Amino acid sequence: MIGDRLLDINSLSVSFGGLNALSDLDFHVDEGEIVSVIGPNGAGKTTFFNMISAMVRPTSGSINFEGESLLGLDPNQVTARGIARTFQNVRLFANMTILENVMVAQHCRTKVGVFGSLFNTRGFRTEEQEIREHAEKVLGFFGSRLTGYRLHQPASVLSYANRRRLEIARAMATKPTLLLLDEPVAGMNPKESEELTGLIGQLRSEWDFTIVMIEHDMNVVRDVSDRVVVLDHGETIAQGSFEKVSTDPGVIEAYLGRPIEGAS
Repeated sequence: MIGDRLLDINSLSVSFGGLNALSDLDFHVDEGEIVSVIGPNGAGKTTFFNMISAMVRPTSGSINFEGESLLGLDPNQVTARGIARTFQNVRLFANMTILENVMVAQHCRTKVGVFGSLFNTRGFRTEEQEIREHAEKVLGFFGSRLTGYRLHQPASVLSYANRRRLEIARAMATKPTLLLLDEPVAGMNPKESEELTGLIGQLRSEWDFTIVMIEHDMNVVRDVSDRVVVLDHGETIAQGSFEKVSTDPGVIEAYLGRPIEGAS
């Protein structure tokens, strides 16, 4: 069920060396939605995610999450507020185990300080056990691909598809309200993409995540999205259902005159 406004962005702009990467962008997400952001290469999609997650500071505009501004926060603070993201290029600790990768992702929510860690206090041990149990629960969502004997394997031995799954698991472990997925099926074969498409739906139905997703695979966008927002040259050129935007003349022109693959 779609709920109240969760993320509200108004007149967002950012420039790099005089070039507008995003220009006067308005965007919103309501609780429980899955919204896909699509557009040609260079449309500003990743820059958009970078600004929500405080990796890039906007030139102007506002970003409000759960009614409070995110401007001026650093990335760790944004994560602690309840926004987690994945990256187009997978960012894992290759020499850490799968379990350790997910445990360390929870650092933004730890309460025991350096003193507790150094002296192995009861509070530290209790929190460490809770972190481990939550990591195992998150990894269990992905089944045998990331559990069992794999838990204690280094992330470096995983297949590319399983590394992408682990990247999502790390984001899930921070207990977010809003999950930003940057091209989650990039580089996967059709079978892997189909499997992950089903998992994205389960992230909402079983974990209550609201999701904003950047994705180039239009079959995935079509199958999971409540709404699609199309960017081109840093501006919104269309939004609505997949069926609506996939036949929009401006969208077709932005994709070099080709019909959008996956459209009916």
